[in-house]
Amino acid sequence: MPQPTGRAETAGPESSGEASGAGLTDTGAIRAAEAHAARERTLGGVYAFTAYLLWGFMPLYFLVLAPTGPWEIVAWRVILSLVFCALLLTVTRTWARLWRILRNKRLVWWTVLAGGLIYVNWQVFLIATLTGHVIETSLGYFINPLVTVLLGVLVLRERVTVTQWVALGIAAIAVIVIVVGYGSFPWIALALAFSFGIYGLVKKQIGPSVDAVSGLTLESLWLTPIAIAQLVVVGLTTGVTMGQVSVAHTLLLLCAGAVTATPLLFFAAGARRAPLTVLGLMQFVAPVMQFITGAWLLGEPMPTERWIGFGLVWVALIVLTVDSLRNARRARAAVSDVGAIT
Repeated sequence: MPQPTGRAETAGPESSGEASGAGLTDTGAIRAAEAHAARERTLGGVYAFTAYLLWGFMPLYFLVLAPTGPWEIVAWRVILSLVFCALLLTVTRTWARLWRILRNKRLVWWTVLAGGLIYVNWQVFLIATLTGHVIETSLGYFINPLVTVLLGVLVLRERVTVTQWVALGIAAIAVIVIVVGYGSFPWIALALAFSFGIYGLVKKQIGPSVDAVSGLTLESLWLTPIAIAQLVVVGLTTGVTMGQVSVAHTLLLLCAGAVTATPLLFFAAGARRAPLTVLGLMQFVAPVMQFITGAWLLGEPMPTERWIGFGLVWVALIVLTVDSLRNARRARAAVSDVGAIT
């Protein structure tokens, strides 16, 4: 009897020391994981901000490409995006990932639909930018978050709060004010908002099965026949400008693929790391930059009716943002409570 008791007494402190050491190790691992997660969130915010900032300055880039028209720019944008993505796949040695996606018919058809939607978005954006409607493109991207909420209700059957309905109602009034007061239907803004909103919905259906580079590669691939047809038509009518203006102009036009792909890749990297609340706030950077470009740099008209319409849209976005931040705070509080109980 005394011998087992002695062993038990000896083992007790050792077990306590081991448990204490394990506890310190676990605490250190948790702190390291939290620090890594914080760095990733910060990096994601930087990536997302960079993407939206590049999108905000994009009208100025396309304006510099004059006298190249919108149909030729979109054609080169598609073809050169495909070349740029092919180079990325080669450098990163990820062609195998693309082949796996091509073997999945469902994913292929989703990328075909995504390609069609992004084509509409690019073409409308270029036509608007090169015909003096940069301000209306900014309106489209201001409306886009509201369209995303609306699509969530109509397609995904998501529940909408009273505050979100109020924001949607204010946005609808804004469109009516612009139509009645300004005397024109904002088809550019609505086409951009709905094409990009549905594009985001399609991307949500695809999910993580298709990475950013493979997705853009396939979307560009499906659009390449359309791009070639556009170049043929432009060549037979107004004439293709590639290589016909100057060396600087040719180099800028050749960069269209990289200019198109770079913010999309930054956005994909940011979306994987940053919280949705951060992405939601960042998405206003691009339309703000476009609005500044159109109103102050290009001197596009901003009559009182348009200011009222934009003001109502901004009020709707403030309401939507405050609601999103409040819901995110509640979600974090709920997670903290569960963690404390656990």
